[in-house]
Amino acid sequence: MVRYFSLAVLFGVKKLWGEWNIRGAILFSLWLQIVLIFLAPIRKSTRKKFVISLVRFAYLLADIAAKFAVGLISNNSDLKPKEGIDLLAFWAPFLLLHLGGPDTITAFALEDNQLWRRHLLGFRFQATTIVYVFFQSLRNKNLWIPTILIFTAGIIKYVERTRALFLASTDKFRDSMLNSTPNCSTLMKDLVYGKAARRKRRQTYDLCRTAVAQGPFTLPENVDVAQASFTPLEKDPLEHLLLVKDAYQYFQIFKGLVVDLNFSFPKSDERRDFFDKTAEDALKLIEIELNFMYETLYIKMEVLRSIAGYVFRFTAFGSVLATLGLFCFQVNKDEFHKVDIGITYSLLLGAIALDVIAFFMLIFSDWTFVSIDIPKFPHRWSLAAVFNSFLALKMPWWQPCKCKTKSQEKDVQHHVLVTPLVFRRWSGSIPTHNLIRYCLKSSITRIHKFPSLWGIMFEKILCLLGINEVTKKVSDYMIMIKRKISQSNTSLAERAKSFKCNGSLGSWINKVTGFFGHIFRLITMPIKNIVDEMMYVSLEPFTKELWEFIFEEVKRKSENTSETKKGKYSARGDWVLEHKSELDVSELLKYVRDVEYDESILLWHVATDLCYYTDNEKVNEASSSNNVYMGKAPTYRQFSKILSDYMLYLLVFHPTTVSSVVGIEKLRFRDTCAEVETFFKEKYLRPNQDKEACEQIIFEYTDAGSVGPERKKSMTVLLEATKLATELKRMENEEGKDKWELLSSVWVELVSYAAITCSGSTHAQRLSNGGGLINLVWLLMAHFRLG
Repeated sequence: MVRYFSLAVLFGVKKLWGEWNIRGAILFSLWLQIVLIFLAPIRKSTRKKFVISLVRFAYLLADIAAKFAVGLISNNSDLKPKEGIDLLAFWAPFLLLHLGGPDTITAFALEDNQLWRRHLLGFRFQATTIVYVFFQSLRNKNLWIPTILIFTAGIIKYVERTRALFLASTDKFRDSMLNSTPNCSTLMKDLVYGKAARRKRRQTYDLCRTAVAQGPFTLPENVDVAQASFTPLEKDPLEHLLLVKDAYQYFQIFKGLVVDLNFSFPKSDERRDFFDKTAEDALKLIEIELNFMYETLYIKMEVLRSIAGYVFRFTAFGSVLATLGLFCFQVNKDEFHKVDIGITYSLLLGAIALDVIAFFMLIFSDWTFVSIDIPKFPHRWSLAAVFNSFLALKMPWWQPCKCKTKSQEKDVQHHVLVTPLVFRRWSGSIPTHNLIRYCLKSSITRIHKFPSLWGIMFEKILCLLGINEVTKKVSDYMIMIKRKISQSNTSLAERAKSFKCNGSLGSWINKVTGFFGHIFRLITMPIKNIVDEMMYVSLEPFTKELWEFIFEEVKRKSENTSETKKGKYSARGDWVLEHKSELDVSELLKYVRDVEYDESILLWHVATDLCYYTDNEKVNEASSSNNVYMGKAPTYRQFSKILSDYMLYLLVFHPTTVSSVVGIEKLRFRDTCAEVETFFKEKYLRPNQDKEACEQIIFEYTDAGSVGPERKKSMTVLLEATKLATELKRMENEEGKDKWELLSSVWVELVSYAAITCSGSTHAQRLSNGGGLINLVWLLMAHFRLG
């Protein structure tokens, strides 16, 4: 009986697979296209691992599903004729459309662009297979023309994707820059003269408005309106549209940075155009430039924005529309299953819907705004004015956020970036990671908290459904797994060390145990990194005040003419210490000059935490009497903390941004964590006891003479970081120098050094995962001629 039941189940599954394998594969391929066209644009605007992982999964699976469906149809076409086989053959060209992919993504990673030859070979193979299916199984002459039309649209889409990959490949991108090297001087002059023309148009426009308001008025013929001196009535009504045009000009200058091309700037004073901008205007400009870079490298924009691209795109769209009309009115559908007819309509309507969505995305893209002509006298409902109003939604949105501090009765108010997800050009957040909290296994915290309406509603729904309890249990379980893995690694290493054998056999056994211990660590390391990033990385909101501080620091360094440009951009904290302080900073300079860059990040990170958590209840009491720093100490303190944790995040999870030799910084961080965790275990410190932990570190390591030589060798980072923190506090207490202002400036220079020494390809790769502060600083330094 059981055997009969098992055979019946297997027979049913086999029958179901035989009837629905092709149908299911095609519908699944269509669903993946829908997922990609909606979610792919969001990946540049978010750091949510779930969204990025879903896009990666859909991107990798889309080609596999389409090719698998083509293979099933090809195998089915060799069978004897049966009902509906013509319709199955008609579906094959739709899979060529799917292989062309949506306009919102051609490459998930920068390396995918290098595989354009593989896509070209795949195009030849898939097109040949579909032609074979067409001649082998399509016997209904009414479906010939619709099939040829869809096949034409599929070829266009596939060629678009292959060409987009080819144009974005590193070699082709570099060759295109070398063959048509942008004349920086000419482009900068165009920017300056373009702005002069806009000022003239703005003045004429305002003067005419004034004349109309005051009554009849005639301009003298000999009056040059451009020289008229008056106060404009309002800002330029097309300021956002003009900003996009300026950003495109700058993008043409700086896009060579992606492939590490060097170019010379004009020596004239035209760069003052950027110097005169406010920090917020500079942020808007850089955001748009980064968006141009992203869309050049990861979507089909370079192919679509040409006249040929528009012609081929409308040809493909017209072919699908014509196919829908022919299938509706000329094809006899009585010989087909109703399910197959429904699937066919789903494929046709889905293809049309995807093209319409892509068309609207193209219309409202920055590339379209660049091509719009600016009228001399724009009226309210002109095309330029309408697009300018839409662009206002894509500019940064700021929301006041109060941050509680122990030093002041009133909260410190910052402005947090809260641009809606659909309008963002980058993630708008700063990922942070903290060494002390990580070693304590403390829960993540944020300095700035701005709960959105959707966030509150989402949390309420989770509480009502009880999902929050499940999430907490999963979180605890992940932490337990991580601890087990860590304990296993430690136990295995200790056993290998304690297992000492004499002779050749003992030496061989020790080598084997050491080898397997290393293999075990290599296997568990990726899992450990994923768990660590999920559990111990927090997203800090991006604040307007932090950006203004970074902007002014970089600008001040650029304006300093007492040192060569190379000396300024190669500095990693020493330039600030020498130029921003009149005091003797020789004790501080050794922590940036005498150590490797990644080691200096660890030292200054731990020292920042020691100062941050052990400050008096009144922050910077020594400098509170100084009017220059009054009220700014808490802000500098927060800047230092955010930048410190951000740089540690880059060091641990994106080491290529801070070190040319990948692996050394991971080993140094791991050794430091082992040292800190051992110390915390000895002191019986528990999670979230950050203040107590820092106090214990300072108490234990301040007197280095009382520490034994064996222990002293294993506590280098904590010992040196304690000395650094002690020196910073001494400068503040004895010499009245605000340590937080100095610390925040040092951290800006450390971030700037990472941004300018990081390769262009690494920056480009970061853009596909939400971008980040380091990308903004990278272009900011390029604008200020520090790159």
